[in-house]
Amino acid sequence: MYKKIGKAIALAMTLAIASTGAAHADQMEDILKAGKVKIGVPENFPPFGSVGKDLKHEGYDVDVAGLVAKELGVELELVPLTSKQRIPYLTSGKVDLVISSMGANPTRAKSIWFSSAYAPFFSGAFASKDMKIMSVEDLAGKKVGLTGGTLEDLELSKIAPKSASITRFGDNAATISAFVAGQVDVLVTGNTVAAKVTADNPKLNVETKFIIKDSPAFMGVKAGEMNMLQWVNVFILHKKLGGDLNTLSEKWFGQKLPPLPTL
Repeated sequence: MYKKIGKAIALAMTLAIASTGAAHADQMEDILKAGKVKIGVPENFPPFGSVGKDLKHEGYDVDVAGLVAKELGVELELVPLTSKQRIPYLTSGKVDLVISSMGANPTRAKSIWFSSAYAPFFSGAFASKDMKIMSVEDLAGKKVGLTGGTLEDLELSKIAPKSASITRFGDNAATISAFVAGQVDVLVTGNTVAAKVTADNPKLNVETKFIIKDSPAFMGVKAGEMNMLQWVNVFILHKKLGGDLNTLSEKWFGQKLPPLPTL
């Protein structure tokens, strides 16, 4: 009697599991069948994503999204979104993937899954290639410009040598102007700001000297979509090894792709 009941329960559980598995659609399969992938990119956060002169979206994240669609062999539908929309759009299914300069943290990881890092996002020291600076100690005797009250100000103030002459400006525009005019030797800022300075002033030959605080960007994947996550991680590895991400980093950030963490 008990054996029959046990078998009946086991059969019921097997059918329930099978039913649940059948009901759960695999996102990767759905994308391939539909022939389209919907990817969320920054609405207005250059150089990761913004509207260009031709009124088309452009940027590092936009180009990466294009590579994703190409490797999947499907059509790309770009979905411009704000920072606050990234996780809601992903969890609700409005997008299949988020490639939008998003940092990974434990709070966000409660709602979505993160890929390995695909893009650099950091605060650092930038100066001419001719200037020999390899670490914070080399700022000794140098004139350093940064925007007061920023993350860069707080972090550098902890570690800068006493002989470094640090000038704190009221905003990024003033900081950049001082650096371009040669009033300071070293610009301490975020890599996206430095990328804009490099693009606008190619004769300055600006390069990254060292990183002060690193917080790279990760792709957002809907929780539970293991096949999608695994594919995305293989994609990132392939594009790092093949040099594609380095090419995009030099194009949009004006610097080589630094080592990026994996999850």
